[in-house]
Amino acid sequence: MEINCIIIDDEPLAREKIKQYVSQVPMFKLTGCFEDPIEALLFLKSHPVDLIFLDIQMEQLNGIQFMQTISHPPKIIITSAYSEYALQGFEFRVSDYLLKPISFSRFMKAVEKVMEELRGSEIQTSGIFVKTEYRMERVDLSEIIYIEGMKDYLNIVCEKRHLLTLQSFSNMEKKLNSNFIRVHKSYIVALDKVKSIERNIIHLDGKQINIGISYRDRFFQLINSNR
Repeated sequence: MEINCIIIDDEPLAREKIKQYVSQVPMFKLTGCFEDPIEALLFLKSHPVDLIFLDIQMEQLNGIQFMQTISHPPKIIITSAYSEYALQGFEFRVSDYLLKPISFSRFMKAVEKVMEELRGSEIQTSGIFVKTEYRMERVDLSEIIYIEGMKDYLNIVCEKRHLLTLQSFSNMEKKLNSNFIRVHKSYIVALDKVKSIERNIIHLDGKQINIGISYRDRFFQLINSNR
């Protein structure tokens, strides 16, 4: 597992210290180092990362304001000389709060925590458990082609099997990752299994699904953004 990270700090010495520490962690790949948090925000729009090392006290945009601007933040480790922002930082569910000067041992404790969190989320988002008639079955998300609503049941259509489970679409959507999108009141499709789109019809292996009127705008917006 490779962890892409960036550093945001307006102090040159602090940036260099974190940069030096990051270089000693084999799994970490530093993709950006920023003095200006505004530049970092622009970078994040086209370069998703797994972890941000974020200073609090910065002139143009402080760390708290920075976190408020990100709708889906990655993991964040605060690096600050000021302890009074710790409570506010943890309200944003930061992974850790490091007080400067930061020792390498304390740095490693924080990044090990992040690596555990990322491993856990990777396992969680790679598959789901669904209740069939007599047992709980694990389904890898990569094998799902589409999910069809059948009254009170959902028919999960995979590459080599079908599973019928008693649950709602809203429950199922919470378990799925960003590869899945609702395209009709009765269908969720896996975007990576879409073969082609003709007008308002999605072509999958052996299946054609009409895109519902109320779902079209969101679907085509997502498709166009992934061109």
